[in-house]
Amino acid sequence: METLDKFDWLILNELQRDGRLSNAELAERVGLSAAPCWRRVRALEKAGVITGYRAEIDRHKVGLDVLAFVRLDAERNRGDVTRELEEAIRKIPEVISCHYISGTGTFELQVISKDLNTFSAFARDVLINLPNVKDLHTSFSLGEVKASGALPLQP
Repeated sequence: METLDKFDWLILNELQRDGRLSNAELAERVGLSAAPCWRRVRALEKAGVITGYRAEIDRHKVGLDVLAFVRLDAERNRGDVTRELEEAIRKIPEVISCHYISGTGTFELQVISKDLNTFSAFARDVLINLPNVKDLHTSFSLGEVKASGALPLQP
C-alpha cells in the first residue's frame, strides 16, 4: 500500500478502539459495504500496517503489580555485541518493551513483575547477567496516568 485513503484511516481508528468488531459492524461504522471493507482490512494486514490483534489485560488483576523502567547501560556499543544483547532481551517475557535511547544508557526497558522482591531477584539473576551489561538504573511506576497504546491516527 502506497497511501492510505479516508476509509483506511477510519478502519484503523475503529479497529484500535475495538479489535473484536465483526466485519459487518466495522463496515457499517466506516460507511462501506462488507466485502470492500473486508478486502481493505486484508490489504492493511498484508501491507504490514495492521500487525496483529490482541487482548488488553489488566496486569494488576493477573498479579503483576510492579512496572519498572530499567535503563540498561552496555559495556560497549559495537554492532555484534549489541545484537547479542538485543537477542537476549527479546527472549525475556518480563520485558514488555525495549527501546534504544539517546543520552545516558543504551536501552530503556519496561519490565513487569509480581512484586518488588520478585523484581529484585529478576534484576540480580537475569538483567545484570545479560551479555555486555555494565549497569542498570531502575525507576518504578507509582501509578498509570495513561496507557492506552492507541496511536493518534489522522489522515
